[in-house]
Amino acid sequence: MHSLRIERDGAVAHLILTGPGKGNAMGPATWTEIPAALDELEADPAIRALVVRGHGEHFSFGLDVRATAPALQGEMDANRRRELHAMILTMQNAFTRIAVSRLPAIAAVHGWCIGAGIELIAACDIRYAHIGAKFSLREVQLSIVPDLGALQRLPLIVGEGHARELALTGKTIDAKRAAAIGLVNDVIERETVEDVVAYAAEIAAQITTYSPLTVAGIKAVMNAQQGRSIADGLAYVAAWNAAFLPSPDLTAALGTFTT
Repeated sequence: MHSLRIERDGAVAHLILTGPGKGNAMGPATWTEIPAALDELEADPAIRALVVRGHGEHFSFGLDVRATAPALQGEMDANRRRELHAMILTMQNAFTRIAVSRLPAIAAVHGWCIGAGIELIAACDIRYAHIGAKFSLREVQLSIVPDLGALQRLPLIVGEGHARELALTGKTIDAKRAAAIGLVNDVIERETVEDVVAYAAEIAAQITTYSPLTVAGIKAVMNAQQGRSIADGLAYVAAWNAAFLPSPDLTAALGTFTT
């Protein structure tokens, strides 16, 4: 795989973002490799929980804008807009695949968690952050409506007001603020970033001691209570961005993008 790797530790699997974009930015390969990884792990009955984390100093800088830009720019006829719409749906499915998986997913966040990184952790069941973690849903700065689940899942996690503040301002918040609004379940105030990974793995290991049918049932029932509204919202934002995302504002913003 080009954008991630899988490590196994007993009944816990680690899904590790590796890039190839700077700061584990998610490029074109990410959107097919995440579902493929989930298919592989779910086919193994010995795997009972999942830790989602980033390689190196950061969780993820979000979307690899430079790698994705060619699909978002230029003249957009009906065929190109249809292709863009299909691409957005494929990207959405990658995160939804984690949300609906039988495997409880625990995000371990350190360093930067930007844009699509936030949308990824929003698809996880539990989120922990290292004290030095920073979060920013900054698509608004690129003239993009977040379309990978943030606008659908975040209100259920942090509440409508906080979700709107994050999306409309693109502001950066630290780990303690993220915990205060409920974006993360807890902050790990230890020296190294590996401590948050170890803590997430410890919680994952605890979950694996319970009945796998019960754990899967808890996820399925809780997802059923909210799934339709999320699915409807994802479909709507995919159609919206396929129609309106390519714009002079986006081209200008991409021209100033440096990371």
